[in-house]
Amino acid sequence: MNEIEIGRGKRGRRAYSFDDIAIVPSRRTRDPEEVSVAWQIDAYRFDLPVVAAPMDSVVSPAAAVAVGALGGLGVLDLEGLWTRYEDPEPLYAEIASLDAAACTRRMQEIYAEEIKPDLVAARVKEIRDSGMTVAGALSPQRTQQLWKTVIDAGVDIFVIRGTTVSAEHVSGRAEPLNLKRFIYELDVPVIVGGCATYTAALHLMRTGAAGVLVGFGGGATHTTRSTLGIQAPMATAIADVAAARRDYMDESGGRYVHVIADGGMGRSGDIVKAVACGADAVMLGAALARAEEAPGRGFHWGSEAHHPLVPRGERVRVGSVGTLREILLGPGRSADGTTNLIGALRRSMATTGYSDLKEFQRVEVVVSPHQPS
Repeated sequence: MNEIEIGRGKRGRRAYSFDDIAIVPSRRTRDPEEVSVAWQIDAYRFDLPVVAAPMDSVVSPAAAVAVGALGGLGVLDLEGLWTRYEDPEPLYAEIASLDAAACTRRMQEIYAEEIKPDLVAARVKEIRDSGMTVAGALSPQRTQQLWKTVIDAGVDIFVIRGTTVSAEHVSGRAEPLNLKRFIYELDVPVIVGGCATYTAALHLMRTGAAGVLVGFGGGATHTTRSTLGIQAPMATAIADVAAARRDYMDESGGRYVHVIADGGMGRSGDIVKAVACGADAVMLGAALARAEEAPGRGFHWGSEAHHPLVPRGERVRVGSVGTLREILLGPGRSADGTTNLIGALRRSMATTGYSDLKEFQRVEVVVSPHQPS
C-alpha cells in the first residue's frame, strides 16, 4: 500500500474508517429470510454474530442472560461494579445523575473499591444457572490474579480485553502475563485483544487464542486519540487482521482464529461493513447500551473512563431507543440504524447475494467517503 509523505522525515499509510467505505451490490440477490448470520467459536454456536461488550453500562448478569436468550453472547466485566459491590444498583443510579464536570473523579472513587473473588464466582454462577453460555472478561493486568477464580466458577469462554493487548509485553516491575503458556494451560477457549495491526494480530494468533478482538473497544466513550494520540481506523484494522488470519491458517496447517470487531459500531451500517472487511462477529457497546434493559440507564462508559491515573474515556449519554429484542431483531422504530441491527445485516447480505457470513466477507467494497448533510 502506498505511503503518504507527512513531512520530509515521516511517511504514513492511508487508513480507512467505516465512513470511508461502502459495499457494492452484485449481480445476484437473495431472500433475507434465507440468509444465515450464525457463527461458531470452538464448540459454541450462536444464532447472532453479536458479542455484548464487557462494560458495566452494557452487561449485568441479567443482561448477559437476555443477550444469550436472543442468540448472542453477553460478556460480563469481572472487574466492574458487579464484582466490587453486593448491590451496585444505587451506584448505577448515582453515576447516571452525576454532573459531567464531577463525573470522572467520582467514578474513580467508586471503582477504587476492591474486587471480591467471591462476587466474581457468584456472578458467573448466576449466568451459568440460566443455562446460557458463560463469558467473562479480565484485563491483562488482572488475569494472573483472578483467572483461577474465574475458571473454577465455570466460565465457558474467557476474554482478555484491554485497550491494547500484545503477545509480548515488556515490564521491569513485574512478570508479565505469558499469553502463550497461559492459553495453552486453560481448558476453555480464550478471546484476546484489542489489536489493530497485521503483525500484532499474527502474534496473538500464535498464542493459541480462539478469537482476536480488533480495535480499542469503547468507540463511543473513548478519548484515547485526544489523550494518547492513538487510534486505528476500523475498516483498515479489520482488513489487516483478516489478512493475518489467512496467513496464520497457512502457517498453522488450517487453524482458524475468529476475528471480532470491537468498537466504533454504533449503527447497523457499521456492523455490515465490519463483516464485509473480514470480521466473523462484532462486539457491541453503545449500540446495546441504548436498550431499555441496559444497566447504564441511558448512559454508557468503559473502564478507561475511571482509570485512576490516566482517564481516557468519558461517560456519554446514549439514551434509549427500544428493547434489547427491538435493537437486535426488530422491528425497527427509526431509520437511523440503531434498531433491528441483525435485520439490516440480513438485508445487506441478501441485497448483495450472499448466504452466510463467511461468503459475505468476499463482498466488493469501494472507497466512498461519507459526506454528512
